[in-house]
Amino acid sequence: MSQGNLPLAEGDLEWADSVTGKPKAELLRMQENMWGNMGKDLYIAEKPSVAQEFAKALKLNMSRRDGYLESETAVVTWCVGHLVTMSYPEVYDEKYKRWSLDTLPFLPKEWKYEVIDGVKKQFQIVSGLLNRRDVSCIYVCTDSWREGEYIYRLVEQMAGVKGKQRRRVWIDSQTEEEILRGIREAKDLSEYDNLSSSAYLRAKEDYLMGINFSRLLTLQYGRAISSFQKTDRTVVSVGRVMTCVLGMVVRREREIRNFVKTPFYRVLLSQELGGKRFDGEWRAVEGSVYYQSPLLYKENGFKKEENAKALIAKLKESAVQEAQVVSVERRKETRYAPLLYNLAELQNDCSRKFKISPDETLKITQELYEKKLVTYPRTDARVLSGAVAKEIDRNLKGLAAYPPASAFVKEILTKGSQKGIGKSRYTNDKQITDHYAIIPTGQGQGALRTLSPVSQNVYEAIVRRFLSIFYPPAVYQKTALVTQMEKERFFSSFRVLKEEGYLKVTPNTYDNSKKKKGEEEDAEETGCDMILQEALQKVKKGMMLPVKDIRIKEGETSAPKRYNSGSMILAMENAGQLIEDEELRAQIRGSGIGTSATRAEILKKLVHIKYMALNKKTQIITPTLLGENIFDVVNVSIRSLLNPELTASWEKGLTYVANGEITPEEYMGKLEQFVRSRTEQVLNSRQHYAMRPYFDAAAVFYASGGKTPANTRRGGQGKDSALPDKRKTEKGE
Repeated sequence: MSQGNLPLAEGDLEWADSVTGKPKAELLRMQENMWGNMGKDLYIAEKPSVAQEFAKALKLNMSRRDGYLESETAVVTWCVGHLVTMSYPEVYDEKYKRWSLDTLPFLPKEWKYEVIDGVKKQFQIVSGLLNRRDVSCIYVCTDSWREGEYIYRLVEQMAGVKGKQRRRVWIDSQTEEEILRGIREAKDLSEYDNLSSSAYLRAKEDYLMGINFSRLLTLQYGRAISSFQKTDRTVVSVGRVMTCVLGMVVRREREIRNFVKTPFYRVLLSQELGGKRFDGEWRAVEGSVYYQSPLLYKENGFKKEENAKALIAKLKESAVQEAQVVSVERRKETRYAPLLYNLAELQNDCSRKFKISPDETLKITQELYEKKLVTYPRTDARVLSGAVAKEIDRNLKGLAAYPPASAFVKEILTKGSQKGIGKSRYTNDKQITDHYAIIPTGQGQGALRTLSPVSQNVYEAIVRRFLSIFYPPAVYQKTALVTQMEKERFFSSFRVLKEEGYLKVTPNTYDNSKKKKGEEEDAEETGCDMILQEALQKVKKGMMLPVKDIRIKEGETSAPKRYNSGSMILAMENAGQLIEDEELRAQIRGSGIGTSATRAEILKKLVHIKYMALNKKTQIITPTLLGENIFDVVNVSIRSLLNPELTASWEKGLTYVANGEITPEEYMGKLEQFVRSRTEQVLNSRQHYAMRPYFDAAAVFYASGGKTPANTRRGGQGKDSALPDKRKTEKGE
C-alpha cells in the first residue's frame, strides 16, 4: 500500500474540511468505510521470536520498525510476556500501603490494572498499532491457552481498542503449515470470551488469596515466627496452589519421621529344575499349619525370626526333601507402549533420567517448540487428535533424517503401521481440551546442532516416545508355579520377554544404565535363561522337584518416599487421588493442583523463598524449618489452604467458567465469600499465642540453621531464610 494512501491525520482532516466543505465527522466516516474494506491485518504474538515466525509464514515483504514489522498489507507486533498487571492495593487507596488488620479483607469492586514499568515502551507501540485507523482486523496470536488469552485481553483493555474485527489464532506448533492453518481457520475472538473470563478469575483468585491471607497471617503470626527464627521480620507468603504444595511436602516429611519400621521374616525354598535353581516363596494359604495365625506379619512372613526358624526346622525333618508341583499356569502378557507425553509426564521422566528440574524441562521444551522441533508444550493431553492422526505421515517422514529415529521411521512407513493410529488408544478427541500431546513435528532438524546436550536428550526422549506408539505391544511369557512340601505351599513366578515390540525403540543414546529390555520385572517375578525357560515348558502337575535349601530372608516395611521434582509434578497433576471424599474426587477428576503451565514455576518459587529445599543432584524435595513453621501457621488458621480439595475444586470451577457452565459472577461470589469468612475466622482466633510448641516440635529434626531435615541435608539455604520480598509474596499462585 503506498504512502499516499495512508489515513488522514487530524490536520489533514481540517484541510479537507475547508476544501470539500464536508463536515469532519462525515470525512471520518468515509475514511473508516474505506479502511474497513482496505485496512491492514495486525498480528500480535506473545514474544518477538514467535512474531518472527508468523512474519516468515506470511511471506510478505516486511520492513523492520521499532517494536513491529510492517508490509503493505499487514503488521506483525509482539508482547514480551505480560505487558499489563493488576495494581497493588495502595493504588486503590494510600491507606492500603500500610499492612493493617483494619483494612482486611481487601475486596475491590472495580479492578485496577497498570502497565508494567519495564515494558512501557513496547506497550505504547502495541497500543498505538491496535488503535491505528488503517488496521481493520486484529489476529490474536498469543499462546493458545488461558494465560496467553489473558496477556492479550489485558493489553486490549488498557489500550481501549474499539470497533476492530478480532480473530483468534489457535495453533499446536510453530511450523509454517500450522501457522497458516491457524490464520485461515481463526475464529472470532468472542468465541473465547468464556476462556478469557476464567483467565481473569484465576488472576483475581490468586490476587485476593495472596494479598489478604499473606497480610493476615503475617500480621497475626509473623512476629511469632521471627522470634523463633531469630530474624527481624517474617513475611508469610500464601498462595492458592503454593501453600497446598507446601502442605503435601511437609506432610510427607512428617509421615517419614513418624514411620516405624517393622521387620518380617520370609521363608524361601530353593528348588531345582533342569539343573537350574529357583526360589519359591512360602505363603500361609488355606491348608497351611499357619493359616490365619497371629504369628504372621502377612501371609508370606512372620513377625518374629524364631517362628520362621521353627517352620524351616519342621520342613527339614521331612523324610523326602522334595516338593511336588501342585499348580502350573502359563499365560501371555501384552504390554502396550505408554501414552504420549504431556508436560507433567515429560517433567517426571526428565527429573528421573536427566536430574533436571521441572522448570528446566519446561524451558527446554519451550525452546524446542520455538525452534519448530516439537508441538505445544503446555498440554495436559497424552493423545493425538483425530485431525492430526490423519496427517501423521508428515511428522514421521520429517524424522527420517534424524539418526536415532531413521531406522524406526523406515520400518514404520514400510509396514504402514501408522495407518491405524487414528483408531487406536493413542487418538481420542474427547481427552483433549486445548492441545494434543507433545510430539515431534518432523521439522526444524537444522536447529538440532544449536541445542545443548541436555536439550538434545529431551528431544530424543520425545521422539522415542512418539515412535513407540506405532509398534506392537511387548509380549511376555509368564509362568506361575506352586509347589508343596508337607502341608506348606511355595509360590514362584517367572517372566521372559518373547516379543520386544515397542521396546526396541526405547533404548537410547542418553541412558547409561545397564538395565536391559524387559528387565522391569516385579520383585516377585524371576527372570530365567533359555535352559530354565525350556524346563518350565515341560513342567506338569504332580512332578517332584529336588529341594536344595530352605532359608530365611529378612525384610522390613519401608517408609513413604520423599517427592522428587518430577513425582511432585505428577502428584500435583493427579491431586484428585489424594482426596478421601469419593463424591468430590469424582467431581474433580481431571483437575489437579495448578496447571501444566504453572506447576514448575510454583516449585521454583517455594525453593526461592526457602520454604522448600531441592537437591540439584537427586532432585529430592524436602521442607525447610521455615517451611514447616509456615505449614503449622496455616494448619491452625486456614487449614483448607493446605488441602488438595480446595485447590482442585477451585480449578474445576475455572474450567466450568471456561466451558460456560457457570457464570463469572457466580464464581466471584463464592470466592469473595471464602476470603471474607476465612479472614473473619483468623481475626477472631487467638491461636498465634500458642505456636511455640509446634515450632519446637519441628526444630528437633533440623541441624542448627534450620536449612533441611538433619538426617537428609538436602542442599543449603541462606541465613535470612525468613525474609522473602514483602511485595513479591502477595500476588501469584
